[in-house]
Amino acid sequence: MKSTLLVYLHGFRSSPRSSKAMMTGDAIKAIRNPDQVYEWYCPQLLASPQESMAMVTAHIEQSSADRLVVVGSSLGGFYTNYLAEKYHCKGVVLNPAVFAARELEPHVGMMTTYDSEEPFDFKYEYISELKDLQVSKISDPERYFLIAAKGDELLDWKEMVAFYEGAQQLVLEGSDHGIADYLDHLPQVVAFITSE
Repeated sequence: MKSTLLVYLHGFRSSPRSSKAMMTGDAIKAIRNPDQVYEWYCPQLLASPQESMAMVTAHIEQSSADRLVVVGSSLGGFYTNYLAEKYHCKGVVLNPAVFAARELEPHVGMMTTYDSEEPFDFKYEYISELKDLQVSKISDPERYFLIAAKGDELLDWKEMVAFYEGAQQLVLEGSDHGIADYLDHLPQVVAFITSE
């Protein structure tokens, strides 16, 4: 019996209750079988990037799974780069914030989460934490699958395509930052996760 730890990392101001996280989780539960076990880990990330990665790496390192796959959306995609490089595992990135420190610097201050309106303080020191986690170049593009939407209203799809040069890429005409049509593309995500 093989086991895979699947880590899903949500975006900035988001949560494990985001639609893409829940759809991905449902799809993974549906492909479990006696020969292949999937351990699903989709934590609520913390405001501090450093603390978030410490929490996730602690979970990864106590897992007894045979392999690891990380899926991340937006800021979660940035974290996916860090983890996929650290553990030499597969990464699926959904409209990733490839240069998160630059993207989030304007958002320093009090913020609220999207689904609960719960306030949190996004501190200036978190920008340097993001800089410390920055991957300058992915080492093995074949380990990555990028979904980038040309209609992303927050991030530049061309930057994503350039950063993941050589990786499997699905560039969507239109769509948006949240990838409203994600369900249509989920079979390709699952196929990438399950392929050896």
